[in-house]
Amino acid sequence: MRMRATVVAVSGALALSALAVPAAQADGGWGDTRITKVVVDGDNKVSVGTSGTKTIKVSVTAKDDSGIAGADSFTLYGPGNGYLTTSRPSCKASGTTSTCTASVLVDPRTDYLSNSNAGTWYVDAWIDARDDDFVWKQKAGSFAFQRAAQLTVNASPEPVKKGKTLTVAGKLTRANWENLKYGGYAGQPVKLQFRKKGAAAYSTLKTVRTNSKGELRTTVKASADGYYRYSFAGTSTTAAVSATADFVDVK
Repeated sequence: MRMRATVVAVSGALALSALAVPAAQADGGWGDTRITKVVVDGDNKVSVGTSGTKTIKVSVTAKDDSGIAGADSFTLYGPGNGYLTTSRPSCKASGTTSTCTASVLVDPRTDYLSNSNAGTWYVDAWIDARDDDFVWKQKAGSFAFQRAAQLTVNASPEPVKKGKTLTVAGKLTRANWENLKYGGYAGQPVKLQFRKKGAAAYSTLKTVRTNSKGELRTTVKASADGYYRYSFAGTSTTAAVSATADFVDVK
């Protein structure tokens, strides 16, 4: 007889920092069931702000020569004793392969979110096959659980004469899950980009680093009508973001 690892259920969708992650269990299984793919939120990146709920979707693909019968709720865990349990997965079959999908809601206004929870998270999955084979895998997949970021830009003066100096200011902030506000993100490299009117793509003019308040300021020579924006590539704990572009009319 096979024995399942027991996980204590948590009241509500989320328990972050308030509870320790359950004790680690070894990977295991029986037969030829195997997990082939894990995807979280489409791109394995989850960005959470300071208001509103965030639905995290988890999809686990598995195969067995008899087909997949179902899956237990997935466990997600990460830094700062972060711990989530999804809804019961729904599995869609294609031959002997099935993709089992579940979700969990995160609300920074009511859940125990700490800034220390940001970083790399992992997915644990238990999949059952139709012939009583199964697979239990820790760290079957991973994803970035990130603090949402905001970025602004303002180029002045507008309009400007060709060849004259433009000052491009902006600010990079990120969600503070502990006070539910956005605060300046200091010391970060941010690209200043330009897209000429009628062009399809942006080109990078220079990289500017934020000051202690997350502020950005630099100058460029005005050459043609076009759009200026700042673009931040993100970090392991903070999501990537690009500012809504500011159009400058060059006379």
